[in-house]
Amino acid sequence: MTVKDPQSLAEEREARFFGAMELKATDRVPFTGLGGDIVAAYGGISNAEYTFDYDLQRQATVKYLRDFPSDLPASGGAGIGNIFLSLAFLDFPDLSTSIAFTTGPYNDVLGVKFCRFPGRELPDNSSMQYLGGAYMEPKEYDELIADPVKFSYEKIVPRTSTNLENLSSPTALATMARLGIEMAKHRASSRALGKELAALGYPSVVRGLGWAPLDYIGDQLRDIPNLVLDLRRHPDKVKAAVEALMEPLLKMSLMYKDVGAKYIFIPLHLNEYLSPKLYNEFFWPTLKEIILKLFEAGLKSQVFFEGWQDPHLETILELPAGWGVAYFEKTDVRKAKKLLQGHTCIMGGIDVSDIISSTPAKLDQYVKELFAEMMPGGGFIFSPNIGYLPRETPIENVRAVYEAVEKYGKY
Repeated sequence: MTVKDPQSLAEEREARFFGAMELKATDRVPFTGLGGDIVAAYGGISNAEYTFDYDLQRQATVKYLRDFPSDLPASGGAGIGNIFLSLAFLDFPDLSTSIAFTTGPYNDVLGVKFCRFPGRELPDNSSMQYLGGAYMEPKEYDELIADPVKFSYEKIVPRTSTNLENLSSPTALATMARLGIEMAKHRASSRALGKELAALGYPSVVRGLGWAPLDYIGDQLRDIPNLVLDLRRHPDKVKAAVEALMEPLLKMSLMYKDVGAKYIFIPLHLNEYLSPKLYNEFFWPTLKEIILKLFEAGLKSQVFFEGWQDPHLETILELPAGWGVAYFEKTDVRKAKKLLQGHTCIMGGIDVSDIISSTPAKLDQYVKELFAEMMPGGGFIFSPNIGYLPRETPIENVRAVYEAVEKYGKY
């Protein structure tokens, strides 16, 4: 058996992943790997240690990825999206792209109100949590519409970060200085990890972040129950707001191209809460426009259709063939393939709950049967339906999935 050098292996893995995006059948089904809290557990450390100790995090990640190789480097929890802050500093691209996620150490500096971390607000082996909240009143839609960036900086950031409540205070200035110091530590750790992963043959694939405008309002500003009410009580305001948000959110995503991103990850949350009528009136038009603009700029989108996307599947056909990846959580990828084969790369395929509760033999058989249906014609990326396995996941089940990919995934 020929042992490939790390660079050749990385090139092979990257070609496999992006080949599937181009709807091709490469040498093997690309596999994103199984990440989450299992990485810390396998490394023999707590979730809190993984979150707050960069050296322990790097060591645990390298150990896991050495023993469980995949086409992309699966990892533990990286952080929680802080689009408020990223949008507030939109005119400063180097900063905006770097603070789109709040890590545990960043949160120690900022004091963010909408999330909680293990070893701080949560027990050491808990998973990080996103709480959300209603940080904007209905009467403030006009301010949001007039200038989303200014509104985010002047109104939302102070409401969501304890240490930035008074932007002109010494506390706020010290917070930004401390955040810069912490960002430098994080970047140094990321470079060190990148070198070790390169030695293991992992490609350096940069992924940008995107947001559906209505999701930004529902997830970040009003919370989902309030937004659903707003769609009935203030439909014109909501529609004007999503249109006003489209340009700055698109600009935020395009910034990632300058740091080497080839695709943009867009997680959806409201899609399964909306009827087809509301989806097509308020949600889809601006999301579709962002995906098209990114495609025109040479960036594919990886849209995570969380929940059930079944009522809205056919809207994906309104996009050009090869636009990107439809990543499904609850929608059956087999059903999606029947509609989207030759048009859209499909990602997903195995439920995390099955990995947790099944047996190695059953998982082996499941992957075999799934691949028999999904492989023909290419354009399929194998992935868990959510990228987060808990600590308690049986390691023999994890190993069974990886072995099944090697056994049955070759074209």
